[in-house]
Amino acid sequence: MNHYETVFILTPVLSDVQVKEAVDKFRAIITEGGGQLVHEEDWGLKKLAYPIQKKSTAFYSMMEFQAEGVLIEKLETEFRRDERVIRFLTFKLDKYAVEYAIRRRNNQKKKEA
Repeated sequence: MNHYETVFILTPVLSDVQVKEAVDKFRAIITEGGGQLVHEEDWGLKKLAYPIQKKSTAFYSMMEFQAEGVLIEKLETEFRRDERVIRFLTFKLDKYAVEYAIRRRNNQKKKEA
């Protein structure tokens, strides 16, 4: 199984319940497709670097997971079909990126404690 990280941006006109519903949908696609969720972050409402579809803010969400390559195609197809998703990016992590992600998570835990 390969390590992947996906970041997707949801339209800012959604309520908190709708954002949670969209994130749950993509989490379910990963787990039902045989993937294992490693880490998840909700970055909240952020300002975009440039307007997308005449919107200047959006909800950001990041998921790190382990899965087979065929799951990525299905996940990205669902991103394209869902009108709540403005943009998405999924990439495969190499061993150095995985180590960095682990260190970053550990540093976040130390800051929260």
